[in-house]
Amino acid sequence: MKLVICEKPSVAEKIAYALGRGSAVKKSLYGVPYYEVERDGENLVMVSAVGHLYTLRQAEGDRSFPAFNIEWAPTHEVEKGAGYSKKYLDAIVKLSPGADEYICACDYDIEGSLIGYNVMRLACGSPGGTRMKLSALTNEDLEEAYDGRGPLDLPNALAGEARHMLDWFYGINLSRALMSSMRSAGAHQVMSIGRVQGPALAILAKKEKEIGVFAPKPYWEITCSAKGSTFENTRGRFQKKEEASAALENSSNPGAVQKVERREYYQAPMPPFDLTSLQVEAYRLFNFAPAQTLQIAQTLYESTVISYPRTSSQKLPAKLNLKRIIESLSKVGQYGESARALLSENRTVPLEGKKEDPAHPAIHPTGYYRQLGEREMKLYDLIAKRFLSCFGKQAKREAQRVEILAGGEKYACSGNRTVEQGWFSIYSPYVKLDEVLLPPFSEGETVEMAGFAMHEKKTQPPKRFTPASIVSELEKKGLGTKATRASVVETLFRRGYVSGSSIKVTPFGIAVYDSLSKLAPEILDEELTRQIEEEMEKIADGENEKKAIEDGKRLLRTILEKFGGNEKDIGLGLLSGLKKKEMGESLLGKCVKCGNGELRVIRSRLGKQFVGCSNYPNCTSTYPLPQNAKIIALGKVCEKCGTPTIRVIRKARKPFEMCLDPLCETKKGWAKPMPAPKAAAEKGGEEKKQTPTRGETPPTLQDAQIKKVGKLKKQTAPKPAVPKKKKKSA
Repeated sequence: MKLVICEKPSVAEKIAYALGRGSAVKKSLYGVPYYEVERDGENLVMVSAVGHLYTLRQAEGDRSFPAFNIEWAPTHEVEKGAGYSKKYLDAIVKLSPGADEYICACDYDIEGSLIGYNVMRLACGSPGGTRMKLSALTNEDLEEAYDGRGPLDLPNALAGEARHMLDWFYGINLSRALMSSMRSAGAHQVMSIGRVQGPALAILAKKEKEIGVFAPKPYWEITCSAKGSTFENTRGRFQKKEEASAALENSSNPGAVQKVERREYYQAPMPPFDLTSLQVEAYRLFNFAPAQTLQIAQTLYESTVISYPRTSSQKLPAKLNLKRIIESLSKVGQYGESARALLSENRTVPLEGKKEDPAHPAIHPTGYYRQLGEREMKLYDLIAKRFLSCFGKQAKREAQRVEILAGGEKYACSGNRTVEQGWFSIYSPYVKLDEVLLPPFSEGETVEMAGFAMHEKKTQPPKRFTPASIVSELEKKGLGTKATRASVVETLFRRGYVSGSSIKVTPFGIAVYDSLSKLAPEILDEELTRQIEEEMEKIADGENEKKAIEDGKRLLRTILEKFGGNEKDIGLGLLSGLKKKEMGESLLGKCVKCGNGELRVIRSRLGKQFVGCSNYPNCTSTYPLPQNAKIIALGKVCEKCGTPTIRVIRKARKPFEMCLDPLCETKKGWAKPMPAPKAAAEKGGEEKKQTPTRGETPPTLQDAQIKKVGKLKKQTAPKPAVPKKKKKSA
């Protein structure tokens, strides 16, 4: 019997039916499905993990700090909420005896290799096995991966193990040190910092400080119009108003066309997607966060419609049978015309990018198509059209420039137009084009000039990063991996270090950065982190795992020694930043009643939250808020009542937006609000009452509607099956 270890139940099922050539026997053990198939006279059993079945923890009985004595343990024993994984581990342990070969069919990357390696050695008691290398989950790919399996990719697994160990050492020890510092200052706050988190925060904090000290400077531009097109003075920005005024004075009508330039050029297709470029493009087009794009892409991969998404490659090797994929897409409605045109012109060699990945090709459609959900269809359409466009002709464009002398000043206008669509038509509507059509001009022509005007403008601060552009920046700097960069950014948001789609570092995030840059700058050092990443890559190439781990531990000890002597100072700095962050988050907008105060979230001593005016007691305006909810200011006001609008986020419920006034006409149809209890405002250490005014009843209609829906669901839900008593596992 051969035991095939898969990463997820859905993948185990696909592999079973592929290797069984459409036939597989589904069985169950401890409520966990597994599959038996016969292939070429051999019995195969497909079992499934659910991601990592083992994780790292501090060795039992060891309470030392820093913690370097660690061990692998079943995930369900270490992580809260991971109890579901126990039955999967128990099933593998029960089925593994008697296997004469253990086959790892997990995702072909360092994480998948580590998942399979840990299951083999810790659950099955096997020192090794063989490896199926998967880049797609089609039947053909799976059969080819099985028939061509090789020895277990131990270097990949060891690189994954070293990465997990170093991430644990840094993440756990540094996070404990930060939280200990906060406790020394009298506060309790969940915090984290890690090997890649630190440099990522540093990049964002430096940008924030750069924006903070930016002083806008005025400049002036002069424009006019001719034949309906806007022309700009060729001298560009004037730094002095007097010079701009003189140039305006020196401009007069009519103008003489001095130069008309036309230049044709060709624009090549963009390369196929690697993970980072897909995340950047999906954010630009659909506003998908990088982590969301990865999750959707993983779903598409497991649905067999695209190849493995965690890739750095922009290459499409011929062995993928690219012509077959194009032929398959030619039968799918929205891609048929483009695909058939490529086939008729025998365009089956793609344009490729420079980036390579030894494990996987660029992200591409497999040629298999099925009905998808709305988000999945958006991303699939983007991937399919990008793939097809790589085979398209270059687009032909024309750049135009017209220069006109108006009095003593020269003005110019530039335009661009597409002459031949080429690959643009295939990648539509996702092509980002700057199409500016100019009316006809000829050299020596006299033209009517109008609207001479001087515009005062100001220089703009540096652009903030977006969630997608910071992932791209981390890749450029060699920080993190293609699979982890998005989650690193998500963690910075979750910890309250950064906020917003145009990323702003919070006062708390700045406090963390300032404290670490003064006392432990190594945590933020890009170069040190990059060196560790390079050590990880060397392990994957077969070099010494222990050296990389020992080097990392040595550096971490040095950092933690600095923490020990400055714990309270660090804690006070962090606490100050946390308070500033919380104060900033509580401000919702101007008070519509008094016009002077700021409306802010207030919490009573009993933990109730409501909105009050900072001008209290001169202004007694208050508004109710949903309880046990996070309130986020949206920075805009309601068009109907003028009160600030907020987003309400509650656990396990869909977020919603509303204005503060419960009597606003936007809330027509909501349930009748209950009378509001009087809310207490704390000021100067004394409990004072703010008298309720118009709009003080809590939005219980929202609560009532949600409760009502919940009741309906309860009434219609089937009774849960009584679980059978589990058999004792071997």
